[in-house]
Formats: sequence, structure tokens, C-alpha cells
Amino acid sequence: MNLGLVIYGSLDTLSGGYLYDRKLVEYLRTQGDSVQVISLPWRSYAAHLGDNLSFRLPPGLDLLIEDELNHPSLLLANARQHAYPVISLVHHLRCSEQRPGWQNSFYRLVERQYLRSVDGFIINSHTTRAVVAGLVGDTLPVQIAYPPTDRFGAALSPEVVAARARHPGPLRVVFLGNVIPRKGLETLLQAIALQKTPLELDVIGSLNSDNVYARAMQQLSIKLEIESLTHFLGPLDNGALAQKLGSADLLAVPSSYEGFGIVYLEAMAFGLPAIGTTAGAAAEIISSGENGWLIPPGDHLSLSARLTELQADRELLARVSLNAVQRYQQQPSWNETAGNIRKFLRKFGC
Repeated sequence: MNLGLVIYGSLDTLSGGYLYDRKLVEYLRTQGDSVQVISLPWRSYAAHLGDNLSFRLPPGLDLLIEDELNHPSLLLANARQHAYPVISLVHHLRCSEQRPGWQNSFYRLVERQYLRSVDGFIINSHTTRAVVAGLVGDTLPVQIAYPPTDRFGAALSPEVVAARARHPGPLRVVFLGNVIPRKGLETLLQAIALQKTPLELDVIGSLNSDNVYARAMQQLSIKLEIESLTHFLGPLDNGALAQKLGSADLLAVPSSYEGFGIVYLEAMAFGLPAIGTTAGAAAEIISSGENGWLIPPGDHLSLSARLTELQADRELLARVSLNAVQRYQQQPSWNETAGNIRKFLRKFGC
């Protein structure tokens, strides 16, 4: 197949969505497909809407995949007649994120128009599928395709996981994600500040995605007097990240919304129970009280209570850590998922 993929910026951008896109391109190319990556520059939402004045779909393809993140740039390009199917790869919708209602009403209108302009969907979770269907119905072909979560290989052994959970000393917590408001780091810092027993927090992820917010979080850790417990490490390569996850006790990413939440499953490969929120698709991964916990978005008091409980009860930590490994092992492999995506694409006559 001769395929195209439309994205913003670089395919090497560090985020779960870009990991998905990157791994999909790699898989398709290993199967003998040609994949042309069409990159539009990152700009403001208003500037992206302006792309409609000039952007045209590339010629000569059998099929085009568009990362739904690019939706504001593609409205008119998709509306014009094109000679091949256009498939939208939906990680999550912008209008699902927490923001003032009037803003989301506008984004909902734009995204609805975009979603109506394509011929089918690759969607990363049942939660996201329900949101898309709520906007445009469910008449178009859909492939539910979970993100790649096995980049670190086999899970840690139960023996290693249980022994680590029972170790003496402070609870070791990891926050993994770009430091942006949606990921909920502020909630986590507020929860840690309430702990009577000190713990350790490693913040792993880009500090440049939202410079102002990242600086504010570093200042908040000082204001809350937990700067000695909180380590802002920035992004790490796979080897260093695996070492950090392998020596931690718990993942906490209390996002205001996740379309799926790759990090929860990746952490579970290392036996880390995950704390997410009730908003979005985290519940498709986290069974609260079994392999982690779900809290309401922004509820630092509930999060603090969980941290206190795990600090005091290492047998509980060991149990949920072992359950986390089992949940990871139940997830389909990326090759299986990507193979299903390719079969789906071929149904469009490619």
C-alpha cells in the first residue's frame, strides 16, 4: 500500500499519541508498505484553522491516515473531492478536555465537522469511540486499536515485584508524562504535601511542552516545601526510564482526561499499580482497588489518602503490584493490534 500520515511537527515528539503514530509507521513499513509522513508546523489553533486556505491532500496515495490532532488544519482539504479514502486516527478529542464550556462548544463544532469529512476511524479505546459516536453517530467503519504498550518487553517477575513492594523506606512515586495542565501534576504535588511520612517523587517528562506551567509546578513544589522530595528529571531514554520504573513503587498520573493512558500499562509491566482518574479511558485499564485506583480529577485529598495507605501497608502494595503485572500481561501485543489496523486499511480497497 502507498499510504500517507498527516501529523503536526515531528514523529519523534515524546508523547503517547506520537509513540502510537511512530510505531504504526514502523509496523506498516516492515510489512512492505510505503508511508509518507506529511508534517504541518505546530502553531496556535487559530493559525491551524488558517491552514485550510492553502493545504491540499497529497496526490498519488492509496489511502491517507490523519492524526485527529490535526483536525483544524484539514477541514477544507477533506471537504474537497479526493481520489482515495481518508481515515482519522483518533487518540482523544480536544473537546473532551477540561476547559471553559464555551471553548469546548466551539471545539465540538469544529471537530464534528472534521469527523464528518472522513471515511473511517482508527480509535484507541472504547471510551474514545463512544465520544466520537456521540458527535457523528456510528455509521462509518471503525477499528478499535489499543496503543503500543509493550516497548519494554516482558513484565518483571512476580518475585521481584513482591520483594520490591515490601522494601523498607519511603514510598517511591513516579509521575510520567509531559508536564502540562491536563496531566494533573498540581494535584499530585498537593497530595504529597499532606503526607506526614516523607516519600519520593520523580517527575519524568518534557518540561518544554508548556514552559510556563512547568516552571509554576517547580515553584509550587518549593511553596509546598516538598522540593527536596520532588525530582524534575525531564524526558528519559528507554534505558534510563526502565531503570526508574523498575525501582519505583507506584505510578501516579491524575490526568483531567486520558483518551487511553499508555503510561498506566507501561508502568504495570514493571509491577507499578497506577493512580488515574475517573475521567476518560483510564477505567479501561485500572480496576480501582485491584491494580490501582481511580480518583475524581483534581481531588488531591483522595489521592493523599491513597498514598498514606500505601505508605503504611506494604502487603496491600504488594498485592496490587502483582495484580498490575497480570493486567499488563492481558493486553494484546502491538504486533497483533497493528496487524488488525493493516487489515482494516486493506478493506478500503488498497
